[in-house]
Amino acid sequence: MKDQLDGRPVVADGGYQGNPDVILPYRRARGQERLPAWQDEWNTRHRQVRATIEHCFARMKTYKILRDYRRSARTLHTTAVGIALLHNLALTG
Repeated sequence: MKDQLDGRPVVADGGYQGNPDVILPYRRARGQERLPAWQDEWNTRHRQVRATIEHCFARMKTYKILRDYRRSARTLHTTAVGIALLHNLALTG
């Protein structure tokens, strides 16, 4: 799975500061009162994307098989895809 994600952008929160491989929100510099308008807009969009992703994970965790996942990490991708398929079928059915 690491190979599949290699080179793709990763959206993260402020806890990953210093990691050049992730997309982070902008922060005010020490003594700076406000961010420029474009950085504020960027942070707004960043929050919206992260909220969508976090809600997706929360929905998927309602399926017990993922919430209590104790299998090999290499099978997680297949399990998550199966749960996403079942969830989408439940929404359309």
